[in-house]
Amino acid sequence: MKYVIKEDIRHIGSEELSRALSLLPEWRREKALRFKHPLGQAECAFSYLMLCDLLRQEYGISHQPHFLIGEHGKPTLLEHPDIHFNISHCKAAIAVAVSSEPIGIDVECIGRDNEQLISYALNEDEIRLVKSADNPSVLFTKLWTRKEALFKFLATGITDDIKNLLTRHPEVCINTHTNIEKGYALSIARLPDEHE
Repeated sequence: MKYVIKEDIRHIGSEELSRALSLLPEWRREKALRFKHPLGQAECAFSYLMLCDLLRQEYGISHQPHFLIGEHGKPTLLEHPDIHFNISHCKAAIAVAVSSEPIGIDVECIGRDNEQLISYALNEDEIRLVKSADNPSVLFTKLWTRKEALFKFLATGITDDIKNLLTRHPEVCINTHTNIEKGYALSIARLPDEHE
C-alpha cells in the first residue's frame, strides 16, 4: 500500500492549474472544467495526475487508466482489477492511495462539525468523547474520516449504519493522521498486515 498527499491546494496558481489540465485526457479535463471554482478544478485534475503517478511508480502502468464504476460509485481499473485505489480531496489536501488489497482513504477539513452532523454520524459513546475532547472539531473530523475511509474500503457507499460502523468492522485496520497546522484529518482503511 502506498499513498500520497498534496497539501496547500488553495494556493495553486492559474498557470499550475492550466498545466495540470493540459496533461489530462479529454474526458477528465471536461470533468474538471465542470467545476466552476478553480479549487474544484484543481482537486479533480491533481487527484487524477497523482493517481497516474502512483500507478506508474508502484505498478509500472504508464498508460492513462480507464475506470469501471461499481454499483455504489467506487471506480476500479478496467485493465487491472487486481489493483485497488482510492482518491479523496477537500479544500486543504488531496490524498490518493493504491494497493494490491482493498483500500479506502478519506481526507476532510477540520471544522465541519455541527450538532446535526454529529447526531447523524456518531453513536452515543462517540458523542460523549467528542463533547469532552479538548478540541471537539479535531476528534469529530478524525472519527468522520475513519468512517468514510471504512465505507470506501467496503465499497458500499453510506448504506450501512454509520453510527456503529467502526465497532461493526474491527477486522479492518484504520490509521488516522491529523495535521492541525494545515487543517485536515486523513484516514486510511485497509486489511491488517500479518504482523499486526
